[in-house]
Amino acid sequence: MTSRFESKVVLVTGGNSGIGQAIALAFAKEGAKVVIAARRASEGSETVAMIEELGGQAHFVQTDVSQAAEVEAMVAECVEQYGGLDYAVNNAGIEGTPLVQTAANEEEAWDQVIAINLKGVWLCMKYEIREMLKRGQGAIVNMSSVAGLVGGRIGVAYYASKHGVVGATKASALEYAKSGLRINAVCPAVIETPMITRALSNNEELVEQFKAMHPVGRFGQPEEVASATLWLCSDGASFVTGHALPVDGGRLI
Repeated sequence: MTSRFESKVVLVTGGNSGIGQAIALAFAKEGAKVVIAARRASEGSETVAMIEELGGQAHFVQTDVSQAAEVEAMVAECVEQYGGLDYAVNNAGIEGTPLVQTAANEEEAWDQVIAINLKGVWLCMKYEIREMLKRGQGAIVNMSSVAGLVGGRIGVAYYASKHGVVGATKASALEYAKSGLRINAVCPAVIETPMITRALSNNEELVEQFKAMHPVGRFGQPEEVASATLWLCSDGASFVTGHALPVDGGRLI
């Protein structure tokens, strides 16, 4: 355990698995009090237990980020539990229907991806910013993707939502730059998570094709995205706001 974020309070949505879980654990190891929000309570409770085993403090709030009332309640519970909010990582997201082309996509699938990946980020910022303004400082990191910076064939709704996250990040960063808030986005390439396993359907040929897209010759690890996220929240990034940071193994070169 180190102390870079000692006694600070961080909220991580989608903190129950994959990248979100890695971020929650990384903050806890640096001394932060962590609130984990997700829809699946059993996995969220497991992450809390992992943090407590490290000697850290964590609290779980079951939340659907596409629902305004639940997001408002999530932030309120975070403040009630730990007295405030210093950092937020808006990571909750879904893949939708990977590799289904635009004309074949179902409207329901589109709506679900946009509701969670894009509307959910906006709703989280809406209520997180209100709390951070009370302290006159704070940092938010929104989880986008390289799919928020370039086009591709994984799924139209996913690309649209992640491009939207970058736009929302830049707009909000400008709005609150003079209020002591910094708002950035992280844009991972393919990271080895349960979501990617589902998206690639354990198809080894497809897995190798996707690995070959990265000049470093491998998928990223959740801990590598966590490192970038913590840096954006840290004092080391005090002059960084409105940035969309690729964590991509050279994918966008």
